[in-house]
Amino acid sequence: MSQPYERLQEQCRTLRLAETAKEIPSLLREAEAKGWTYHELMHEVLSYELKCRERKNSEKLMKWAEFPDILTFESFRLEEQSAIGEKQLNVLKELSWVEECFTLIMMGPTGVGKTHLSTALGIHAIERGYQVSFISMERLIYVLKSQEYTNKSKTRYKRIMKSDLIIIDDVMYMAYEPQDAHLFFQFIYEMYDQAAFILTSNKGPNEWGKFLGDPTLTTAILDRLLHRSEILTFDEKQNSIRMKYRKVLFKEQSVES
Repeated sequence: MSQPYERLQEQCRTLRLAETAKEIPSLLREAEAKGWTYHELMHEVLSYELKCRERKNSEKLMKWAEFPDILTFESFRLEEQSAIGEKQLNVLKELSWVEECFTLIMMGPTGVGKTHLSTALGIHAIERGYQVSFISMERLIYVLKSQEYTNKSKTRYKRIMKSDLIIIDDVMYMAYEPQDAHLFFQFIYEMYDQAAFILTSNKGPNEWGKFLGDPTLTTAILDRLLHRSEILTFDEKQNSIRMKYRKVLFKEQSVES
């Protein structure tokens, strides 16, 4: 049977069914052992190829997203959150807000779960076939400034512009120069109605003007971001989850000499 296998494998490669070409001997042996009909065999062969392509596409999208950490819903402690409940989280998981180009603004102090929730939603979106980009505000400004003359920034910029969901972490973490603020406005202007956003910040939108230095520009940015939006406010009194579950090297609190 090796010759027919090899011929079929070559035909699969010609048709760009690379994963099926590798698996065809096993699939045929299983078909013989289980007495599959021709219809069942075709279904298994095509299903296998589709699953492999979906997996490869998901791996590619995960690489392009550039998440700093792989943070999923499995490790997200919903019961410790004040910003969102189970019903609201289930609504977000449906991802209809991505299709509608909504903006989610996650507001609160450092360490309370903003980045975790935004990353988990981004990974969930990738698993559903959406293209996602995760980038800090500081890095985004750099990419916008350098995309015309560095290949790395140009590639990153193109992937961001093609994304269905753009996650910008640490928005307004610092003050920006006027030219940087204009670049950010231009970016928001171009992506308005083209992509959904998740913005994490320890400052409320009403404070953003002092960091951009231009009230008119800030109003124009917020007008687009808040047109379709939901603001999740993480309790200022909530302790840092990172510190609560931090890992330690020494189990003992004191060391005897």
